[in-house]
Amino acid sequence: MSARIFLELLAREASAVEFEGPVLAARTAGTDAVTLAELEEAKLAALKVRALLRRRAKREAELSALFDTASDLAGLRDLDAVLEAIVHRARQLLGTDAAYMTLHDPERGDTWMRVTDGSVSAKFRALRLAMGAGLGGLVAQTATPYATADYFADARFHHKMDIDDAVHEEGLVAILGVPLKLGARVIGVLFAANRSVRPFTQDEVVLLSSLAAHAAVAIDNARLLQETRNALEELSEANRQVNAHSEAVERAALAHDRMTGLVLRGGGVEDVAAVVTEVLGGSLVVLDDAGRPITGDLADLETGVSEQEAGLGAGNEKRGPGATAAMIADAAQSSRALGRTVKRGNLLVASVDVGAEPLCTLVLRAEGQVADTDQRILERAALVTALLMLFRRTVAEAEGRVRGELLDDLISRPALDGLAQRARRVGVDLDTDHVLVVVRHDGQRERAGFWASSQATLNHGLAAQRGDEVVLLLPGNKPGHLAKRVAAELSASLGRPATAGACGPVRGPAKIAAAHREAQRCADALLALGRAGQGASATELGFVGLLVGDGRDIEAFLGSTLGPVIDYDARRGTALIRTLTAYFGTGGSLSRTADALHIHVNTVTQRLDRIAQLLGADWQDPERALEIQLALRLHRLSH
Repeated sequence: MSARIFLELLAREASAVEFEGPVLAARTAGTDAVTLAELEEAKLAALKVRALLRRRAKREAELSALFDTASDLAGLRDLDAVLEAIVHRARQLLGTDAAYMTLHDPERGDTWMRVTDGSVSAKFRALRLAMGAGLGGLVAQTATPYATADYFADARFHHKMDIDDAVHEEGLVAILGVPLKLGARVIGVLFAANRSVRPFTQDEVVLLSSLAAHAAVAIDNARLLQETRNALEELSEANRQVNAHSEAVERAALAHDRMTGLVLRGGGVEDVAAVVTEVLGGSLVVLDDAGRPITGDLADLETGVSEQEAGLGAGNEKRGPGATAAMIADAAQSSRALGRTVKRGNLLVASVDVGAEPLCTLVLRAEGQVADTDQRILERAALVTALLMLFRRTVAEAEGRVRGELLDDLISRPALDGLAQRARRVGVDLDTDHVLVVVRHDGQRERAGFWASSQATLNHGLAAQRGDEVVLLLPGNKPGHLAKRVAAELSASLGRPATAGACGPVRGPAKIAAAHREAQRCADALLALGRAGQGASATELGFVGLLVGDGRDIEAFLGSTLGPVIDYDARRGTALIRTLTAYFGTGGSLSRTADALHIHVNTVTQRLDRIAQLLGADWQDPERALEIQLALRLHRLSH
């Protein structure tokens, strides 16, 4: 009967206190001593069974938790996540206040705090344990688990001040540490700790050791997986670099073949530039030996230059576009010295010289990073461009000599036979309108001659260097306009004034010598008038043109000086010419002009305002007034 009572208590997992109930009830009922002894013995046996069942249940729960932990660890791939999971599960399994892990540092020969769970002290989390120092150092050194219910009172451990201070700051008292082993090698220590005195049972030591064994394998697997990933990433990166290099080499070879083909097919600098921008992207500007753009625009490069590279003026103000040009010139000089592309901000500069004389410079504003192999493409393009420009220069010099000799013969020996046929062979038809331009300058004769030869070739004309003057025969029928353009462009090229006199239009070889003499006189007249750097024909020189021009074209002088006023009188039936004549005849007096014309002074003022609108506000300036008075007199004589 007593056994059944205790079995029922065991079946419903009663508490230990409830097992005293049957014994107390028997005593209260006055049961004899023999029966009480039997009940006491049955109670003790039942309590032993209860304790055994509870230990087995606890062990089963621990094994189940350990199995779950192993499964969880097997599913993790990130080392940090594995370590955090191990420490967190150790704290859960043993029900401690904190858990932490130290790992071995082969270089320094100690262990360092890697992961904590439940820690509150920064000093503790930064702790390092020398081999043999403290509980953890002893575990790492001996590869044996150690436990203490009261760390500070335990003399088995080598207490060091820095370790004890950190443990004290964390508030830990009871500590259990087990080694993390891979084979015979200790890779770290796993700890469980309490902030109050607590003895650790052998079962808890075994449990934490089992967790440490799983953890060591998981750590090694995560390490091997990470190493495999790193190796794969390195292989992928190496493969990417090999592929990129192969593509770059292939791209460079293709670009070189295309540029070579362009040269063989007679392509130009613009074609080479198009190949470069197609292959490399970005914007390209090709500069000649003087740094002037042949293709592209320097303004397109401004965004590729930082303030530091372009230079800052006083007060942190930019120096302006000239700073970019100066920076490119400096980079070009460095490129020629090194024989390599030079980088300035987003700009890549490759320059080529011949005999220490700059020939051409390529400036690429890149849209991104440009590989070394792609920089070689820019260098090849610079070489190809240099070859094209050398070839052009050679051809231009040869053709320039032919054109120069022909123009010299047209001026010096106009009666020579075959001049028209020689002109046609170089693409010049002397039977069409041409303008002859004579340019005076004190700049570089060679540069001026090359510029004139280039202009003649481009415009299907002729050019010659005769002493200190440059002579051009260009198609056209507007000598004044052409003289101004030649003067402006050659002045810009030389960097100093170039004065151009022009005559034309002329047709046929016989009239070129006379046109040359008149153009010379126009250029000399401009210089005598203090108008160096300008261009004009006899017509634009006003009454001076009547003196220097062979044709003495009075009508042209009248048209350029008084034309708008004469035409206005003809269209409106007004008397502006009479008013001008009277105004100058009276010495510029409004009242006497009004009396001479029998009109009101206000009417004179209105007419003079109209004249200013037609001739310009400067019509009363001394020089203009002299020309207008001369024109009025010639007009009166011819009409």
